[in-house]
Amino acid sequence: MKLWNKGTTTEALILDFTVGNDRELDLKLAKYDIQGSIAHARMLNEIKIITDEEIALIIPALDKLLKEVASGSFTIEEEFEDVHSKVEFALTEMVGECGKKIHTARSRNDQVLVDLHLYAKDELQEIKELISSLFNTLMDLAETHKEEILPGYTHTQVAMPSSFGLWFSAYAECLIDDLQFVNAALKIADQNPLGSAAGFGSSFPIDRERTTELLGFSELKVNSVAAQMSRGKLEKSVAFALASISGTLSKLSSDICLYMCQNFGFIGFPKHLTTGSSIMPHKHNPDVFELVRAKSNQIQNLPAEIGWITNNLTSGYHRDFQQLKEAFMNGLDSVKQNLEVTYYMLQHIEIKSQVKENDMYDDMYSVERLNELVIQGQSFREAYKQVGNEIESGTYTANKMLDHTHIGSLGNLRLDLIKAKHIEVQQ
Repeated sequence: MKLWNKGTTTEALILDFTVGNDRELDLKLAKYDIQGSIAHARMLNEIKIITDEEIALIIPALDKLLKEVASGSFTIEEEFEDVHSKVEFALTEMVGECGKKIHTARSRNDQVLVDLHLYAKDELQEIKELISSLFNTLMDLAETHKEEILPGYTHTQVAMPSSFGLWFSAYAECLIDDLQFVNAALKIADQNPLGSAAGFGSSFPIDRERTTELLGFSELKVNSVAAQMSRGKLEKSVAFALASISGTLSKLSSDICLYMCQNFGFIGFPKHLTTGSSIMPHKHNPDVFELVRAKSNQIQNLPAEIGWITNNLTSGYHRDFQQLKEAFMNGLDSVKQNLEVTYYMLQHIEIKSQVKENDMYDDMYSVERLNELVIQGQSFREAYKQVGNEIESGTYTANKMLDHTHIGSLGNLRLDLIKAKHIEVQQ
């Protein structure tokens, strides 16, 4: 069944090419397509296009389809082009001719927009919850290990003293920035495009404010053309959020892979959470975090991929948008998986650092020595030269008695301030 069929036959090659894997992808949108149909039908009833007798048949039938989706029994067979045609066909089979009224004042264009906006809202809310779980784990680890020293690196060279508390809470605070992108994408998703039809509205006296209320959108996408132009913009906005999260996870994963290396030996994981080698019996590899890093780097390309497909299109609908679905949905799924597995792994992280006892890291305390001389009255430049000469001549002695007091330093993490920022952005 094709909603656009006018009695002519389209060649199988063309149908296969234009439909692609939309049926499979549309299964993720089925719940939202039915929700959109319920709201649209109620509104059509209120403006007297669907009668009270008809709505009494239509709503229970659509509710039944929703239950099929929830149970996993809802399918989109090959004879249907997409979820929209399957829902209308199934509805008409259940309620008769009045089921055919469901498409009044709608187009597939605004149907898919509604589906995607509702889908993105739910997915982003789930991602917010996953980020918060990971945030809380990182903050707990920061509190637990705030006294344990960790070398800080610049240029991949030992630089200055850091701590596990500083490291864990740094990634926690970065997740707050990522949440800002998620909230921005949510704001864009939380607009109702229903009623824009093919992109130019219709002559039916529909009540778009009513469907906005029924669908739980916070506001209406007012202009019909602007509503249609949200296709692509919605996906790109979400993609920027996903890319931001993925940048954080990729960097964290790289740190973990490095710190697990025997040359560093700062952290470890239980053997059952690592993988081995087919010929090297001693190996315990950080495959989980290598894959999180790789998947995260793939996702960081998503805004560019969406941009290349959409950035030279004129206003109005184009079939090009169909190509966004798979990468968009896969990106959302992949970010959720990465957040879930990172959260799980960090529940089991083992801190092994004995940095203070290792003379190899003594040079990272050179700035502490320099600052001590400045406090005693030397200029910074003279103190810098003196400590440099001490290191070169072998007379330098590391001062490991750290006294870092400013906000955000390893001696004053102010985890309470970071938690307060998270509460504010999570709301």
